[in-house]
Amino acid sequence: MALKKFRPKTPSLRFRTVPDFEEITSAVPEKSLLQAVRKSGGRNNKGRVTAYCRGGGHKRFYRIIDFRRNKHDIPARVASIEYDPNRSARIALLHYADGEKRYIIAPNELKVDDVIMSGENPDIRVGNAMPLGKMPLGTIVHNIELKPGKGAQMARSAGSFVQIMAREGEKVILKMPSGEVRTVSTYCFGTIGQVSNIDHKNVVWGKAGASRWRGIRPSVRGVAMNPVDHPMGGGEGRSSGGRHPCTPWGKPTKGYKTRKKRKSTAHLVEDRRKKKSL
Repeated sequence: MALKKFRPKTPSLRFRTVPDFEEITSAVPEKSLLQAVRKSGGRNNKGRVTAYCRGGGHKRFYRIIDFRRNKHDIPARVASIEYDPNRSARIALLHYADGEKRYIIAPNELKVDDVIMSGENPDIRVGNAMPLGKMPLGTIVHNIELKPGKGAQMARSAGSFVQIMAREGEKVILKMPSGEVRTVSTYCFGTIGQVSNIDHKNVVWGKAGASRWRGIRPSVRGVAMNPVDHPMGGGEGRSSGGRHPCTPWGKPTKGYKTRKKRKSTAHLVEDRRKKKSL
């Protein structure tokens, strides 16, 4: 995958980049795996805004993704690599030997007509899914379960991957993209390879309209509001706030630790917040 740049015919095009979508092989999704999505506009069941700066955006259909990979020992052919508007990674449509069709998160370097499989002892090959305890040390994996059989929850976004560092009993030690080192059960499934669309982090939207297409509305500074709307609002003339940055409800935002004290750290081997020694 590469990025496409534009001639700066307008100011918004000067730095704007978009993916070239060269890996996409089908523009028409599998209709049986689509599901309608109703947008909330950031509002809860009482109609009150609980998530700010949301609303509008292009209409989408949700693609039902197989995060469990529980069709064991049945080979599947990659029919197409497709774009998914609901996630940063590309998705792959699988045609199983028994006739069933499923979407999965597409690993990098997965091609159309490749044959992949999930199970207890498949080949060590990109796209195959198996328990972490059966993989060699140093393997690059993604789509990892936190609890056996629950479905993948880790390393699902574009370009992310986790490396298997060691095994201790029924635990596997993983190095996360954040630098955190943690343990997971050896019975948890993972998929070999790195998630596709690696250049996603380098995309520059370039203009406000690109945010609006994605359903992201403009955010307003607290100091520009009235006192009724934000603790930093109001004042005669323009003010710089006069207090530490905070939320509309008065909680500090920058440098304020939000991790719950009771949250278990038994799975952590090395915290990503560790201080580097000079």
